[in-house]
Amino acid sequence: MKMNVNVELDAGAKTFASGLLPDLIAALRRSRKGDLVAVISDDPAIGPELEAWCRFTRNSLVDTAIEEGRSRWVFRHGEAHETIAEDRPVGSRLWLYTNFDCNLSCDYCCVRSSPKAPRRALGIERVRRIATEAVELGVAEIFVTGGEPFMLPSIGEILAACAAAAPTTVLTNGMLFAGNRLRMLRALPRERVTLQISLDSPTPKRHDSHRGKGTWARAWNGIERARAEGFRVRLAATVSTDAEAEEFRSFLDAHHVSEENRVIRRIALRGSATQGIALAKSDLVPEVTITAEGVFWHPVGAEDNDLLVSREIFPLAESFAAVRRAFDREFEHQRRLAMIFNCA
Repeated sequence: MKMNVNVELDAGAKTFASGLLPDLIAALRRSRKGDLVAVISDDPAIGPELEAWCRFTRNSLVDTAIEEGRSRWVFRHGEAHETIAEDRPVGSRLWLYTNFDCNLSCDYCCVRSSPKAPRRALGIERVRRIATEAVELGVAEIFVTGGEPFMLPSIGEILAACAAAAPTTVLTNGMLFAGNRLRMLRALPRERVTLQISLDSPTPKRHDSHRGKGTWARAWNGIERARAEGFRVRLAATVSTDAEAEEFRSFLDAHHVSEENRVIRRIALRGSATQGIALAKSDLVPEVTITAEGVFWHPVGAEDNDLLVSREIFPLAESFAAVRRAFDREFEHQRRLAMIFNCA
């Protein structure tokens, strides 16, 4: 999907040695902090120099694509604006994308999940090996996400394996807690499993506009069901503005939801989203993320090549080491301290 931008610069055959730099400066003058600028060129060789220029000028390259035989780079004017959370050692959190299919088609899903998306399941055998090796690596938390993890018949086994290795949080829309899934849920250890359920607004209007008619009510029913079953429930809202975030905080305060049981994050301009915060690799403190396709830098871009670290998952120790090496390389560029974009 072509990324929408605020300013578009057709560089033709220009390079940094033949007039591209003044054009870039002029494009920045036509844009504001946070705007996206596209550079289209006949010469793909300018890519490394453009990336170096972005780093030097503290802009962030957020997308690269080939369109009709021409190269297109998109960079964000200035650094991302996001609240910085507490720092965490690389490798303390481990994310598992168990699948990519979902019962909903949320319009800002960062990995394009939907009922039509291929499952691309990680599988119980790989999860068991990951969980075993994670214990040896000192992983403090495991996060299980998708897609909708409760679409999987094996989700009970998956969560049990993860919970045996470390405290585990499963991200869900909360709509499938019935029948066999409810029986499976009841078999899980309450002290080791947290349910993070998505609820984007205090009332149905905004939530349903992103996720589908009637989804707010079904999510709220799921929240009440999970609480009744004795699980710790964390509520997670994805919002567009500071005003929406503050509105949701007031809602959570009124419902006596503690700080540790709330997550409020901005829409990331990834996947299905057509607006939101454009996040580059250099903006994100890495959180090791594993999918059926390999190891990624962060869960917000778990199908994007710019955040792919390795196609090889095992041994897990080498996957963690590869992420740390990539993180060290980011600091070699003397970038600012990377920010944490909280998914949980």
